[in-house]
Amino acid sequence: MYRIGFACMYRHPGHSESLKELEAIERSFNPRSTTLRWLNSVPQEAAREKLHGIIEHNLAAQLRLLDYVATLPDALRMLRLSSDLLPFYSHPEAAEFYRLNDVRRVVEAGFARIGERARAAAIRLSLHPGQYCVLASDKPQVVENSLAEFEYHADMIRMMGFGRRFQDFKCNVHIAGRLGVDGIRAVWPRLSQEARHCITFENEEKTYGVDHCLELADLAPVVLDIHHCWVNEERYIDPHDARVERVIESWRGVRPTMHYSQPPESLIALGFTPERKLDMPALLQHVSKRDLYSHSKRMWNQWTNRYAREFLDRFDIMFEAKDKNLAALDYYHAYLADDAAPAHGA
Repeated sequence: MYRIGFACMYRHPGHSESLKELEAIERSFNPRSTTLRWLNSVPQEAAREKLHGIIEHNLAAQLRLLDYVATLPDALRMLRLSSDLLPFYSHPEAAEFYRLNDVRRVVEAGFARIGERARAAAIRLSLHPGQYCVLASDKPQVVENSLAEFEYHADMIRMMGFGRRFQDFKCNVHIAGRLGVDGIRAVWPRLSQEARHCITFENEEKTYGVDHCLELADLAPVVLDIHHCWVNEERYIDPHDARVERVIESWRGVRPTMHYSQPPESLIALGFTPERKLDMPALLQHVSKRDLYSHSKRMWNQWTNRYAREFLDRFDIMFEAKDKNLAALDYYHAYLADDAAPAHGA
């Protein structure tokens, strides 16, 4: 059974609600945050009260989001959790706060419930540390900060009851940093066992492509991002390319996850219609590669949608689109719902 999923945030269809009602609904599903500057500008007690309230909201919001995903067809039960559930967790200035007993109780109980809810509904979960997690940096302090940030994600995974075996949970990063593959190998022994169980390496648009990630396949699985690969190599990777099989092998029997996105809908105004294959040489006559990095709101290009479907027999697919769950729902109903429906009389 394949799955397609969405990342981090909930978008409400908003058919009848006012803008104010729509915003209130979405806030109940999505995490809140604050700034370190604000926390440092108020008395410690006020700062801690603010953080405590944000954490309680965020954990409850993720449970509501899981409850929503549990109402979807089995093929749509896949979710990337937000990285922002515990603000400043890896920052030295917040370390004392997160060691407080009452905070630990709230955090551990909240994540335990999230893990239990996901397992009960058979929802495949993942996390994706942000761009500041640069494990292969040539700057020692950046590496230290990045290790702390990745272990923050490992702590969340551990509290949810995952990280106990190879790829019972996916936590994805880019190679990122001037030291590249060698830098990743250098920091690998410093990652916790839970982190090593869950980490995956994803190809990106600029420097570290599929081939670089495959150099680390002995350490961890490779997440194939077909949009990043298209931008990096200026062509669509063939679903039956030998490297795709090597990506699958890197998962060691676990069903692989790949990532899928499209460039912005603004290309339509340049004559690239939804039915037209997005040919890189033709695109580069109108835009720069950097213009293609951004994600679209929905999966608007039909040729690319049919292309992505060719991977579903072997991969689960995480959709990376600005309209989040709505983009995944659109794709499911347009391309997959008929396949998922039981045969007549079954």
